[in-house]
Amino acid sequence: MIACCGLDCSQCGAYIATKNNDDNKRVEVAGQWSVMYNAEIKPEDINCNGCLSKEQKFSYCNVCEIRKCCTEKELENCAGCDMYACDKLEDFFKMAPDARTTLDNLRT
Repeated sequence: MIACCGLDCSQCGAYIATKNNDDNKRVEVAGQWSVMYNAEIKPEDINCNGCLSKEQKFSYCNVCEIRKCCTEKELENCAGCDMYACDKLEDFFKMAPDARTTLDNLRT
C-alpha cells in the first residue's frame, strides 16, 4: 500500500484507524496532525482507505498535487514516472525522506 508520494499507507494512523474502526486512534491522530500541520483536524476527519482508494480518503488527498499528477498519468505511484523526482516530490521529500527511499527502491 504505497501512496503516490512513497508513503506507506499501511503505516498511516488514518488508515489504521479506518481499517480497525478505532475512534480512540482517530482522536490520537487528529491531535497529532493538528499540531504537526498547524490545522484544525477533527477525529471525524480521520478516515482513509489509502491514497489510491476511490472510496474514502483523508480530505487532503482530494487536493494533493502529487496524487493528482500520479492519478492523471495513471501510475501506481511516482516511482514509475518519467519525470521522477519532480520539484513537487523533492519538496515533499524534505518532510518525508523515507518516502524517497521507498520510491527509489521501487525504481531499481
